[in-house]
Amino acid sequence: MSYPSITFRFALFLSFSLTASSWLPPLPLPLFSKRYAPSSSAIRKATPSDLLSVLGSKPQSSGVNPGVARQLKSCFKFLVPFSPVQPCHRKLGRPKHSGPTQREENELIWWPPEPVLELARLAVDSGGEPAAIHRLLDPAIISVPDCEGSKENRCQLTRTPYGRRFICQELNLYLQFLFQLIVDRGPSVGLDVTLNRFDLFHGHLFLALDSGRLGILFHAKEYPAYDKQVFPYNMGYCQRGSNVTYNDSMNLRNILWLAPMPGDSDESWVAPGVLVVLDARPDGIIYRDLIPDYVNFARTIYEDDLGDVAVDVNYLNVGSETGNYQIFIC
Repeated sequence: MSYPSITFRFALFLSFSLTASSWLPPLPLPLFSKRYAPSSSAIRKATPSDLLSVLGSKPQSSGVNPGVARQLKSCFKFLVPFSPVQPCHRKLGRPKHSGPTQREENELIWWPPEPVLELARLAVDSGGEPAAIHRLLDPAIISVPDCEGSKENRCQLTRTPYGRRFICQELNLYLQFLFQLIVDRGPSVGLDVTLNRFDLFHGHLFLALDSGRLGILFHAKEYPAYDKQVFPYNMGYCQRGSNVTYNDSMNLRNILWLAPMPGDSDESWVAPGVLVVLDARPDGIIYRDLIPDYVNFARTIYEDDLGDVAVDVNYLNVGSETGNYQIFIC
């Protein structure tokens, strides 16, 4: 079997998810092998489970090697402070006079609306079974229309040419809220991000492998512009026309949302919700241990290392002249 060229293989992995241009051929099987083999080094390596545990309950976080935990925390850039108040469930809607205050936005991350909490508990109670999420989707199929000229460039942004939405409209609204909050608060931690088809438009909803905790791994800077000097990689049709510059902001392209973690009883919660940018700077533990060598130039954390992926969540501008952003779950 002949393998693709190094440039071509790198470009394919750089597309961050299965939503890359559909013309690209399958990857060679060896590249999908387990990435976290035991190391003979005396240095304790971080695992995806460590990452989630540090952001989990006190028993979970205390079980992580202290040195690893300390290094992981140094790579967290919280978009919402990691110091929640007591549970305060708010209904998500569109205020008539103004948007929610910063405090109210924080509370919507720490303790989301009831439908989100119910989804979080279902994820854990199901044993981390993606089918539990699938059953809450409206069976109606929605064709994904053109997004910012993507069809003209023969670019298919989503895993499938159609999508769905949750039956519960409040869940769809909450997904929109997450995308918008990332854009609004990104600059506070050095992440300048835009909602468009080259930058931030999708995330991967997963159920954590060890706990079943519900999460979404968002990927910004999806298609950096080709540049002969700083980014000499051809990523296919979806890269054409990109205005995303490859620079140090790529270190911050992985954004993690975790739902509150349910406790043993029906009403108990052992950890609040989290919204954090994962800093993959080259001198940090996330870059060293959680990003595969063959894609470290792109700083990509893979969603299936964190858990079982249930769906991709896409937030696309399908308007012609004015923005018309809509959720498509694929």
